[in-house]
Amino acid sequence: MGLSRFSSIAKPKLVLLKNIHEQIKPLIQERFKTFKQNFKHEDKVFKELVFCLLTPQSRAVNCWRAVQELEKYDLLLKGSWLEISKFLTKVRFKNKKARFIVQARKQFPELLSVVKTTKPEQARFWLVRNVKGLGFKEASHFLRNIGLGFDFAILDRHILKNLQWLGVIKTIPVLNKKQYLLVEEEFRKFSRFINIPLFDLDFVFWFKQTGFVFK
Repeated sequence: MGLSRFSSIAKPKLVLLKNIHEQIKPLIQERFKTFKQNFKHEDKVFKELVFCLLTPQSRAVNCWRAVQELEKYDLLLKGSWLEISKFLTKVRFKNKKARFIVQARKQFPELLSVVKTTKPEQARFWLVRNVKGLGFKEASHFLRNIGLGFDFAILDRHILKNLQWLGVIKTIPVLNKKQYLLVEEEFRKFSRFINIPLFDLDFVFWFKQTGFVFK
């Protein structure tokens, strides 16, 4: 069937997505440039890593504010997990995630080497296997935010709800490795069908749900 199965999606839904895309395209292009620049600065790479470690089951805006506070008080690179956890008051599972940050800090030289010397697909698998706190969603988000994963899907609740709303997926699955990669491929196919890059669609769906463009 190829992409023809998407032809049954109601036209008003497709028009809505295209209109949002046109509206926010300049902001998306700014994000693209920012993410590409992040990779040139190790401190920004680590900030994005910490951000993605914090995001599971927590609001992204609160997570980024916590990262900024940790940086302000020089705790990202030096703080103990106890010191870090005190700044994660609006992040779920703050103690566990604070420990993840400290562990990731120890691994960061090796992690940096991996993302610099391997293909993004291989780097994502390495991150999921080796960095506690990173599943496929978080690893995809991290690589995207440092300019290496523009063709990865960040399958958070916003994306999954919208894919179900469109009929791209029938139900929201439990995202083990196999299911994540299957849904990601369906998302890519829909991206080609609607002729909006996967990178852009992530922001389109986010804007549709929240009314603003973030990370």
